[in-house]
Amino acid sequence: METPWDHRYAQRTQRMTSSAVRELLKLTEKPDIISFAGGLPAPDVFPVEEFAAACNRVLHEQGAQALQYGTTEGYWPLREMIARHTGRYGISITPDNVMITSGSQQALDLIGKVFINRGDRVLVEEPTYLGALQAWNAYGAEYVTVPMDEDGMIPEALEAALRSGPKFIYVLPNFQNPTGVTLSYERRIKLIDLADRYGVPIIEDDPYGQLRYEGEHIKSVVALDNEFRKNGDSGYRGNVIYLSTFSKTLAPGIRLAWVVAPPDVIRKLVQAKQGADLHTSTFNQVVAYEVAHGGFLDRHILTIRNVYGERRNLMLDAMDEFFPREVSWTKPKGGLFLWGIMPEKLNSADVLKRAIEQNVAFVPGAPFYATGGGSNTMRINFSFATPEKMLAGIERLGKVLREMVAELA
Repeated sequence: METPWDHRYAQRTQRMTSSAVRELLKLTEKPDIISFAGGLPAPDVFPVEEFAAACNRVLHEQGAQALQYGTTEGYWPLREMIARHTGRYGISITPDNVMITSGSQQALDLIGKVFINRGDRVLVEEPTYLGALQAWNAYGAEYVTVPMDEDGMIPEALEAALRSGPKFIYVLPNFQNPTGVTLSYERRIKLIDLADRYGVPIIEDDPYGQLRYEGEHIKSVVALDNEFRKNGDSGYRGNVIYLSTFSKTLAPGIRLAWVVAPPDVIRKLVQAKQGADLHTSTFNQVVAYEVAHGGFLDRHILTIRNVYGERRNLMLDAMDEFFPREVSWTKPKGGLFLWGIMPEKLNSADVLKRAIEQNVAFVPGAPFYATGGGSNTMRINFSFATPEKMLAGIERLGKVLREMVAELA
């Protein structure tokens, strides 16, 4: 007999959903669509020649090692490089504090596997990164949301949420996905203090921290926590699990990210990863190290900042010109996204349907709200589209918004 598969799935799959962003990307594959939907880096800044040279060098000089199984923790020279690089930003760690993952999405899933029991409360920003919700829904997480303003999570609301007894706090402090908002220095200090007072760890997700286009760098939460605990130079033993990635600075297709955490936490995450994929691709790790070390990564990040900074400025100017005054938006100082807020009577899903008819797309904001809401919001990406397409797309989207705002009158 044919298996009735619906009756065989585990109960946890009932909360699994397809990513709204990934599904939307399928709709925008038509060549005529100008897409502001995905969080895609610009392919014209990918270091293709450097990767080609590194692949050849690795295969000729280290082929047997690079094509072999590796350790679950990750390629040691890459972990050493990450530890040195992290040290430049105010925190002394050792490779024992570092684990390589197959993208930050895997890190989020492993955190769910290690920490979340069904019914556990997880404290998140409102709105928050959709991929984290997708990873943790399967483990039965319940969400407690903290509203934000232009400086990030509001401290009074954060403390009230902490009284609910969450398992951990999840925060994207730099140029947050989806809003582009940055958590201020003062609020980072408050976050660390409150987390310590209530005994709740922090998951700091930082994919965009190096992509700042204006203003001064703000120390990471993990670095400030290290100072708070006066750990010194003997490795990190604090209250923060830090995630970052090469997807935004080298290329997303290599699927390389890392976790920084106290050694005890790393050991538990390693055990979880062994049951998932044994280890991240050895070849990709060795090639990424060959590309990145020796100063290339620093130089390449400067190139990315220049390109994305110009595109952000172009998009903000175009929105000023073409969007109706009834729509407002954030003005991020870095990252890949800005956040649009429309009149409450407008539903961004309806706006998207009309926009796609005009061959332009964005991501409706509602899926980024863990407990509902946000139907009048939208996420817009400014890194992917070329300047010419960006101007044409914003003009088209502005026309749709002006028409739909006028229909409300």
